[in-house]
Amino acid sequence: MNFFEHQDRARRNTKKLVFLLLLAVLSLIAITIVMVLFLLNYGQLQGEESIVQHMLNTADVELMISIALGVLAVVSLGSLYKLSQLSSGGKVVAEAMGGRLLNIQTRDADERRVLNVVEEMALAGGTAVPPVYLIEDDSINAFAAGYKGQDAVIGITRGCIKLLNREELQGVIAHEFSHILHGDMRLNIRLVGILHGILLLGIAGYYLMRSAAFSGGDRRNNGMPLLALGLGLMVIGYSGTFFGNLIKSAVSRQREYLADSSAVQYTRNPFGISGALKKIAAHSQGSMLQNEHAPEFSHMFFGQGVKMAFGSMMATHPPLEERIRRIEPNWDGSLPKLNYGYGSQQEDDSSSDREDKRKAMLGAAVAVGAAINEQGRASAQAAQSKTQESSSQQASAMDCIGVLSEEHVEAAQTTLAEIPDSIREAAHEPFSARALVYGLLLDADEQVQAAQLKQLKEKAHPASFKALEKILTELPRLDRKLHLPILDLCLPALKQQSPQQYQIFKRNMIILIRADKHVDIFEWALYRIVCHGLEPQRDILSRYKLKQTQAASQLLISVMARAGHEDENEALRAYAAAAKELDIAAVGLLPESQINLQMLDKALEQLNLLRPLDKPRLLKAMAASINHDGEVTATEAELFRAIADSLDCPIPPLLQGQKLV
Repeated sequence: MNFFEHQDRARRNTKKLVFLLLLAVLSLIAITIVMVLFLLNYGQLQGEESIVQHMLNTADVELMISIALGVLAVVSLGSLYKLSQLSSGGKVVAEAMGGRLLNIQTRDADERRVLNVVEEMALAGGTAVPPVYLIEDDSINAFAAGYKGQDAVIGITRGCIKLLNREELQGVIAHEFSHILHGDMRLNIRLVGILHGILLLGIAGYYLMRSAAFSGGDRRNNGMPLLALGLGLMVIGYSGTFFGNLIKSAVSRQREYLADSSAVQYTRNPFGISGALKKIAAHSQGSMLQNEHAPEFSHMFFGQGVKMAFGSMMATHPPLEERIRRIEPNWDGSLPKLNYGYGSQQEDDSSSDREDKRKAMLGAAVAVGAAINEQGRASAQAAQSKTQESSSQQASAMDCIGVLSEEHVEAAQTTLAEIPDSIREAAHEPFSARALVYGLLLDADEQVQAAQLKQLKEKAHPASFKALEKILTELPRLDRKLHLPILDLCLPALKQQSPQQYQIFKRNMIILIRADKHVDIFEWALYRIVCHGLEPQRDILSRYKLKQTQAASQLLISVMARAGHEDENEALRAYAAAAKELDIAAVGLLPESQINLQMLDKALEQLNLLRPLDKPRLLKAMAASINHDGEVTATEAELFRAIADSLDCPIPPLLQGQKLV
């Protein structure tokens, strides 16, 4: 199952889940109506008339409608309130769990190590680098939270970064990136919101019962009915929550198997994820979190975060032993001794034995993990064949969307090593990160650059301008291929801006872009990536079909065709190659006079709402436009990356010799 199939499945699962929980709410409405009618009619029986007959004979339609609307209002308002609280993305979850945003200039070795791993994984996968929150808890656990990759955060416990070595930490982070790439996070957030609405019904019953219990007056005539109603609502609300949690747990357990398998495929290192799971089993606290909000977010964690009643039936995660054996079928049940200092003891296997075990475990994990998804055997065979691919059979960039690979992780490590320390440090601080973005937008022409610097001195924060002056001589020496990775590294620091600071920053970017009276593709690509990474994205279930977006698609491939070709005939041929993929008119290349970046922004907003399975056709059309002359220029690669990012399709950096499709 590829990235787009995962996204489509997540979307369909969300709709199924909403439908199931809607049925649960309707059931609660029906039960509440019956309970209220029973309480109202119990003392009014006539002769030998049964309570059911009396209720049917005296049923008030208006009363039943009022009760239904009341219950629906409580559940809906409770869900909407919770979802509005979580609308800012994953940072709300991390802060509720007591998480502290890691200082990206930290000197703490453990904290620096986890930040490095997260940066490597993000660059390797072509995703925005997520902020990392540290939870001061001795357990071994982690989570990814947010709606999309742009607002995702990674949360990790102190026990996780103290007790796991680097390869185990990499396995855990890869597991969490799987949830980001597969669209699991949005479903997790919606689960929290809907279940809160159902729980609110029980909370309303509790306060109603409490109010009746402590009210004055004639308790038999006035208080008892309210007391009974409150008790009934409590039972109904908490029962609904119980069954909602059952659904949540069942959905979560299957996704954990897939994320474990994906972590092995991403890192090509089964020892990482299995070693982390073994240490959870060996740890006295395991993965259990000491936080009052842990039950609410239990389905988001790497390991079982809270003890659940009814044992495995309510568990949000499969048993540790089963997870380990799916990755390491020949595991003998032994557990490591934990070292409570930095990292942990390494295994004593010889390198050859370790490599043999790695290959065997990798094959088993990939096969088992792939077999649990909807594609079954076909996905298992595809995953196994990818595992055995040689470098000469390198997958295309399109095949790598949403998939981390060992090659891309190694390329990310190389890229990070090539970035000068001064630039990398600047990317990790809010004021100097802004300065870096300004620096990347400076024009090569000295006169234009002088005008840009003069405007920045007037408009930008003094700390940012001072930071820009420090790195000004180093920026021109940077390889062009490092520009977008540097921008990715800046995003966590840029997210720390206040709304007012962001608006000033955004205006300054626009001033720099317009300074030479011309907007080139790199400037627009950088601007798009920053805005898409920092601005809230709408969470919408409805989607467009590709045929409904022909005007937007025509504009997009016209821009792509003209980006790499100054010759009109070459641009026409590039457009025709793309149009063939989309089944639209091959002569529809828009003239430059009809193209502007505001129109392109609006087109991308619409195209971002395409159905997941329609997005590959659009990306393939763009790739066909680029590939038609057999050459991928830096400008085309940057534009392709920016557009894919705007469509929420993470494109890993192109490897040497790698094709787009």
